[in-house]
Amino acid sequence: MTTVTVTDRSALAAALRHLKLSGMLETLDARLAQAHAGELGHLDFLQVLCQDEISRRESTSLARRIRRARFETPATLEGFDFGSAPKLPAAQIRDLAALRWLAGGESVILYGPVGVGKSHIAQALAHLAIRSGAEARFLKTSRTLAHLAGGRADHTWDKRLGELTRPPVLVLDDFAMRELTPAQADDLYELITERAGKSMILTSNRAPADWYPLFPTPSSPNHYWTGSSTPATRSS
Repeated sequence: MTTVTVTDRSALAAALRHLKLSGMLETLDARLAQAHAGELGHLDFLQVLCQDEISRRESTSLARRIRRARFETPATLEGFDFGSAPKLPAAQIRDLAALRWLAGGESVILYGPVGVGKSHIAQALAHLAIRSGAEARFLKTSRTLAHLAGGRADHTWDKRLGELTRPPVLVLDDFAMRELTPAQADDLYELITERAGKSMILTSNRAPADWYPLFPTPSSPNHYWTGSSTPATRSS
């Protein structure tokens, strides 16, 4: 049996730190103990250390993407109580969990009355997308429009639009809450146009058919969403 001295262990730890392999460093003592006990051969020892590093990097990357999404709550479908909301189309929602809409660059509309869990489900779907490796961003629609309007005031509109265009999934919560000004409608049109081929998740208290009076011209919603494949899920 090979014995690893304190000096050897310290040199190995220093090398792992230098190479930024902290995942290996965190489990080094446990893996050395397994090797000493004869549970791991040389190749097994190296393989499990590499897997420890991969797991750490994946976990760190996931946590980073979740922070960047800026969710209101750490919502997941696993944590949603479908029994408390029997009117929800649970089968449709679980089908959305397969993320085919994400792969196809399609959008999702969740609409229904207040308090049925639309925001939770929207964030949970975005959370699933993040777990699959995608980036996502969660925003209230009103804040999104205010953010873009601020860009026109300080000449950072293109930069702000680019930030909202970048993630593969953009959640706009509380969509169609009130009438849009012409400038807001234009910003929304630009955002949707720039995000062509990327997914959006909208939550709304109104059915899509009731959005028309909120736009400056009656044809606006159709004009904005033409060409978008939008599976609608009723949260009511």
